[in-house]
This record gives sequence, structure tokens and C-alpha cells, in this order.
Amino acid sequence: MIELAPSILSADFAHLADHVQRATEGGATLIHVDIMDGHFVPNLTIGPPVVKSLRKVTKLPLDCHLMVENADEFIPAFVEAGANWVSVHQEACVHLDRTLHHIREHGALAGVVINPATPASVLEEILVEVEQVLVMTVNPGFGHQHFIHTTLPKIRRVRRMVEQLDRPCDVEVDGGIDATTAPLVVDAGANVLVAGSAIFTDAESVAAAMKRLANAE
Repeated sequence: MIELAPSILSADFAHLADHVQRATEGGATLIHVDIMDGHFVPNLTIGPPVVKSLRKVTKLPLDCHLMVENADEFIPAFVEAGANWVSVHQEACVHLDRTLHHIREHGALAGVVINPATPASVLEEILVEVEQVLVMTVNPGFGHQHFIHTTLPKIRRVRRMVEQLDRPCDVEVDGGIDATTAPLVVDAGANVLVAGSAIFTDAESVAAAMKRLANAE
């Protein structure tokens, strides 16, 4: 089953609860939360207080994508605030195995993220430790970017690796996902689609945008 994960990065934060509700009505199965520290990526976004506020207004799982250095320091606060999923970047974690265990020890599901230029092969020794792989289809740190088509073969490679596991593991994609690119990534093997600007550009038609995205896959 294909899951839709609207990214609140593109939502209007003054009306965040309303936007999340509209996305839920449109068929969202989880809410994607982009957390940036201004170091690993140029932008600075949100912290645990916003996740805590989101937890009060939605029953959907909160999928927290940590684009941060020193992720171990932040994991407890985000899980305590209500994160169900916590994904960390392979490129930012010195001791990735330790960090993934840290996520699970605090009660969340663990995911690993790889950037467009990072090969799928870096997952070989760690895939058994995660419930989700997030393949970035743009460079992290900004919304409204164009989809990088050279990531499609990597999504296929990740899907083949996941199929060799003896347990479920999602393949998530994030970046430039819209009604045009959604069928491409689904065909390549993605089953969780993160989308921001394709959903939240027009506040009055969030649910309609969700449905267009769902119908495109």
C-alpha cells in the first residue's frame, strides 16, 4: 500500500493544525516533520515544542526527519514530544548503529536517510537495524526543489535490498514529489511518498491536492 506523508515544511505555520486536518481528510497516513539545525543543512526549522503541539491535534504517526548534527542529543526530546518515527542521516551520524539503537531504546521506530549523492551500498550493514529507509530525491535543507531523476535507480536498488530482509521495511522518498514524479518513484519501489509544496501551495485545496497525488501513483 502506498502511504502519503505531507511535509509540514510547506504548510502555513499560523494555521498548522488546520492544514494537518485537511491533509488527513485527503488521505494522509502520517505527518512528515522536517527538523533542520542550520549546521548539517543551511536552514533552521522547528524543535520539540512544535512536535508536541502537533501531537495534540493529530492521531496520525509523526515521522520526524532529523537533518541535524549530533542527533543523539535531540532524539529523547523529540520522542518525548510525540515522534513515532525518527530518521537520521547516514552522512551526519558518526556512529550510526549506536544512534539507531538510541532511537529504539526511547520507544520510536528508526529510519536511516541517504542523500542524492550517497550510494545505496552504505546501507548494506545497517539495513537490518531500521524500519524505514528514506531516499532523498533532492538535496536536503530546502523545500520547492526539482526532483533529481538520477535517484530513481537508487530507489530500485534500495527496494531490492529491502526485499531480501525477513521483515517489513518501508522505502520512503522525499523531494520534488508531485503528480508527475509520484508514479516514477512508486514504479521504482517507493511505498511512502513525502510531499510538501505539491500539497500545501493552496491552503484551500489541501485535501484535493492529496487526492491528486494519490491518484497519480
